[in-house]
Amino acid sequence: MKLTLNTPLSLLPRIGEKYFKKFHKLGLNTIQDLIYHFPHRYDDFSKIITINQLKTGQTATVQGKIIDINQSHTFRRRILLTEALIQDKTGSIKVIWFNQPFISRTLKLNTMISLSGKLKIGSQGHYISNPSYEIIKFNKDFTHTAGLVPVYPETAGITSRVIRYAIKLSFPVIKEIKDFLLLEIRKRQNLLFLPKALKEIHFPKNKNLAEKARKRLAFDELFLIQLSAIKQKRTLEQQNAYSIKFNKKLVQNFVNQLPFELTNGQKIASWEILKDLSRQIPMNRLLNGDVGSGKTIIAAIAALETAKAGYQVAIMAPTEILAQQHFREIGKLLKKYKLNIGLLTRSENNTQNKKLNKKELLNKISNGNIDILIGTHALIQKTVKFKNLALAIIDEQHRFGVKQRAFLQKNLKNKAQPSHFLTLTATPIPRTLCLTIYGDLDISLLKEMPKNRQKIITKIVPPTKRRQAYEFIRKEVKKGHQVFVICPRIEFKKDEESDLKQTQISAAKLLWSEVKAVKQEYEKLNKEIFPDLKIAMLHGKLKSKEKQQVMQNFKNKKTDVLVSTSVVEVGIDIPNATIMMIEGADRFGLAQLYQFRGRVGRSKYQSYCFLFSVSGDSNSRLLALEKCKNGFELAEKDLQIRGPGELYGVRQSGLPDLAMANLGNIKLVEQTRKEANDLLDQDPELKNNPLLQQKLAQFQSTIHFE
Repeated sequence: MKLTLNTPLSLLPRIGEKYFKKFHKLGLNTIQDLIYHFPHRYDDFSKIITINQLKTGQTATVQGKIIDINQSHTFRRRILLTEALIQDKTGSIKVIWFNQPFISRTLKLNTMISLSGKLKIGSQGHYISNPSYEIIKFNKDFTHTAGLVPVYPETAGITSRVIRYAIKLSFPVIKEIKDFLLLEIRKRQNLLFLPKALKEIHFPKNKNLAEKARKRLAFDELFLIQLSAIKQKRTLEQQNAYSIKFNKKLVQNFVNQLPFELTNGQKIASWEILKDLSRQIPMNRLLNGDVGSGKTIIAAIAALETAKAGYQVAIMAPTEILAQQHFREIGKLLKKYKLNIGLLTRSENNTQNKKLNKKELLNKISNGNIDILIGTHALIQKTVKFKNLALAIIDEQHRFGVKQRAFLQKNLKNKAQPSHFLTLTATPIPRTLCLTIYGDLDISLLKEMPKNRQKIITKIVPPTKRRQAYEFIRKEVKKGHQVFVICPRIEFKKDEESDLKQTQISAAKLLWSEVKAVKQEYEKLNKEIFPDLKIAMLHGKLKSKEKQQVMQNFKNKKTDVLVSTSVVEVGIDIPNATIMMIEGADRFGLAQLYQFRGRVGRSKYQSYCFLFSVSGDSNSRLLALEKCKNGFELAEKDLQIRGPGELYGVRQSGLPDLAMANLGNIKLVEQTRKEANDLLDQDPELKNNPLLQQKLAQFQSTIHFE
């Protein structure tokens, strides 16, 4: 049978249905899928030496004849051992495989074999432990030893050895793959021909060729991302949106009545947004500002001008608590302008003047009688119809998954005419991610903090200093200040965890885990640590009204300490809170920790963030949070520590691994962006490049950006 790119893997020799189902778990169904399943590292077995040259602890390849092989069980642990004796012209060496019974059936006496592994020493002398192996054939075409051996992302029942075998069988098909990249781009960027790059990424002749292959394939992925983002931006610029004329008198009046002066960053960002609103091209802007830098004020300015021009505004938040807070705060800021502001969440339908039932509120929205509608994802229900929605604002957009954000942008708009779109984030974004993931957005940055804010003192607290930290917290409360305590999910025991992984831990179980953690911490603080203080708890199982009441009591200083899950991560504004205490801090990501810390330090008072780790260790994330001066510096550090895959939900987007691995490579990102811009200037629809046009369409069907 002739193999093609579309041949199912089940038709490969010795793969069959048994392995095919396991390949399917990796998202691999055809030979083309397999060819584009790249190794994440290589084992360097390229050093081939004779047996007498082996040294303890050395990893190398030796080749010789099997002169003895047998199986036995260890007396105590009942571990199956396969032991062989390998001989070359310089001597012999013992080889041991653990719990691999099939090896004695595969390897026979007098067979010539190639072995790659590490030399160890035990009570009975030297031996090579669990080496990779393969029988030496006439062509000496090695797959598992004697070179740079690829190691792949695996799944249960599919080892890299099986993947290497299948890829070797598929190699002849690579010549079918046509290179979609223009010759002049390849020459300018010094890139390998695509079929050669695909061969060298799997079985490179040397490290230099492996690097060249990775560069070529990473360039392809980033280039396609850039083309997609730039084309989307240019398409948007050809549409007509509502043009909202700049109302200088209105904006000046609003700014002058504020009890504080806007920072330079706020003034610049506001002007950029107001200019965008005045154009007929739909705005697609990201407002990226440090925690507490004043993004809500800028959103209020944009909403005010849009609403007073006679159009509707939608403001969407990821949680009910944050939506309710916006409803109250924006309502206060715009009170004198006689606007109708509505609130729509899963459990609440409201206006500033009176409470409405859902049907009444939906009628007011569709009739245009609600000027500004604030809510959660309830805003994108089919029943919500706007009369003339001109501006859509999504707050804390990083909390929505990438696919969810794409859906929001598609649905949170006016069908008659495109809306202006403004997204807000308090998670600062590294430059490389701005140029790729958010390549279709214009970006405004807020790097300044409002005046009279003091830097938050952040400390990692080891177990030996926990009591001191508690005493410090008690003193702060006695001064009249308040405290947040954040709890991580309770981790499952190992036996439970393995079962749960097989069935994928449900949202309900995770919620149960968070609730249990909060209740335990609440009991401990209330009864043992701070029996003299007023303590409350907040978690996802509370009803909406209960959550509101808890937050209102905390805001009104009726509670000293609030024990909570990560529900307070975004946007909650309690100026009197001066301490953020994070239990199990090493279980949170750096961006989350940064968001938590931003809940304090929102007034003139000195604030503190205490990081308690489960292990007592100071890991790289906690040290970064302790030392970094601002969120943008921290974001770069986060990119180094975690890689971009876990930032902003990119892992959900289908973004290929090589692209993710290279998002920190600013030079490569800039090169791909320039090449994409130049090409689209010459050939906007890629009509002169049908292969690239086809490849881009395939690529866009697998990724889901905003």
